[in-house]
Amino acid sequence: EIGKQIRAGGMALLWEVTHPAHDFPMLMKVPALFEGEDPAAIVGFEMEQMILPRLSGPHVPKFVAAGDFAVQPYIVMERIPGGTLTPVLDRLPLPVDEVVALGAKIALALDDLHRQHAVHLDVKPANVMFRATGEAVLIDFGLSSHAHLPDLMEEEFRLPYGSAPYMAPEQFHGKAVFASDVYSMGVTMYQMLTGSMPYQPPAPRDLERLMRGELTTPPRVRNPRLPKSIADIVMRALEPAVADRYQRAGELLEAVLAARAALAPRRPWRAAGSVAPPATGAMHDVQARLKAREAPLPRFCWHCDKALPARTDVCPFCREPQPPAR
Repeated sequence: EIGKQIRAGGMALLWEVTHPAHDFPMLMKVPALFEGEDPAAIVGFEMEQMILPRLSGPHVPKFVAAGDFAVQPYIVMERIPGGTLTPVLDRLPLPVDEVVALGAKIALALDDLHRQHAVHLDVKPANVMFRATGEAVLIDFGLSSHAHLPDLMEEEFRLPYGSAPYMAPEQFHGKAVFASDVYSMGVTMYQMLTGSMPYQPPAPRDLERLMRGELTTPPRVRNPRLPKSIADIVMRALEPAVADRYQRAGELLEAVLAARAALAPRRPWRAAGSVAPPATGAMHDVQARLKAREAPLPRFCWHCDKALPARTDVCPFCREPQPPAR
């Protein structure tokens, strides 16, 4: 049953829907098919129809059903109650502890997505929501790519699509890898920590300067009170060269958790045999989920995304040099 319309305008229309077979809130997303509409909106909708059914877990909306373009295109998915991360932009800069907690939750969600062979490619506050239980949820997969699916956006359009202030340098040249999401995450953390963007969206003539890292203002210039360890994490996420960045969100997550542990005040001395108090608050869930993933991550080539043999410095498939294993 179709309920009230949630959103009109933009690239898609949203309605509340219910079905007796599903006991969770749902929404139906329908692409805007009006005269003069950007064709990328249609292709992006097709991409989301392909990718969302392949994803699972608490960090993405649960897929329910889809309709094809022969009759009426739509996607029915779980509706995440509440809003996106966008409202926090009204109270920037945020305290470091809050940014670290949010950053860890979003990095955990991206790590889960990357492990399912998908790259989001439009990570920004408007595309992040949170469940009542605390988990970050990624939404809007119209620009995403999946290792086991054709990339319709790349096939149909020569110009790059995305949210320019958050796009990694390689995306402007039509390339996209897992580390592209890490870069967008770095921009988001920079914005939350300083109240500004690392640079203005580059004009075409500035792209080469962006690729050389000349446009980025270090976050401690904007906010001198930032701990150096946190600023270093953000700057590494914003490295213009893919090979110099954290390669996947899981590496960024580990760095954020390590920095948080180093910044935490020392606990009082405890007698031998006493039990340490458990972790509490927003980070407890992140730490528990990370512990469940203790199997070492396989290494993948940053350029061609193929699995790398152990202890190799050069990809045997595309011959690109690789960053050292960490």
